Amino acid sequence: MVLPFTLQQLRIFKAIASEKSFTQAAEILFVSQPSLSKQIKTLENRLGILLLNRTGNKIFLTEAGIVFLQYAERILALCEESCRALNDLKDGERGNLKVGASQTIGAYLMPRVLTLFAQSYPQINLNIDIDSTRIIAKKVADRIIDIAIVGGDIPTGLKKNLEIEDFVEDELILIIPKSHPFARKKKKKISKEDLYHLNFITLNSNSTIHKFIDNILIQNNIQTKQFNTIMELNSIEAIKTAVSLGLGAAFVSSSSIEKEIELKTVEIITIENIKITRTLSIITNTDSHRSKAFDFFYNELWLLKNL
Repeated sequence: MVLPFTLQQLRIFKAIASEKSFTQAAEILFVSQPSLSKQIKTLENRLGILLLNRTGNKIFLTEAGIVFLQYAERILALCEESCRALNDLKDGERGNLKVGASQTIGAYLMPRVLTLFAQSYPQINLNIDIDSTRIIAKKVADRIIDIAIVGGDIPTGLKKNLEIEDFVEDELILIIPKSHPFARKKKKKISKEDLYHLNFITLNSNSTIHKFIDNILIQNNIQTKQFNTIMELNSIEAIKTAVSLGLGAAFVSSSSIEKEIELKTVEIITIENIKITRTLSIITNTDSHRSKAFDFFYNELWLLKNL
């Protein structure tokens, strides 16, 4: 059977879909724009279906284009994986590894992991991808990412293609300004009822962490809808800054406030009989080739956990 496309055509199609521009895709791939346009036209003719809609200067994927892009990405990922597997055999301990992380983990936990790994294995090149748990899990399932650490819920439809292992517990703690009256409590502990007297700063209500915290508090008979939420921000850094400036209280990952604790810009306070923790998970594709670089990184994760 003769395939109706070449790998180069897949690379071109993926670049156009990503950049939404023939010009930018041509620049990235170091090919001329006329050559790129010709390749796409040949691809569509051989497939017998339109993949791209061109409206003025704007480019949109057709329904067929959206479907084809998913397979193109998987095919290219498999090609890269096969090359890495062969290079791994040829080069011994040298290699490349694609590592993913959900957003809070990628911002605060992963840099420490990568620093320690790079000290032990400087010859291994790491490519880091940080996004939502859903997107990272999809990329692992599609073999675009080799291994990832995530904190959110993994979509049920992806679980059959993934190996999911509990990694570490991440505590979500309540921080308040140093100037707040609760910060002067000797035991730094408040009751459930005290929560209703705080001004809360939160992530967007659709965020995974926001939903997780709400669910735990509701399970403990706390009516989160009655909280006085004064603002929603789009990043943990913005939330920490707002708390340190005395604007309100917030729940944040314990891994995200090491600097603030060291500088004493916020105060941690506990809630009587409530501890909010979530399990971070290591996810891998059950069918992917596991290179030496993968084994080194995977083993290093478990060593770090036990430190």
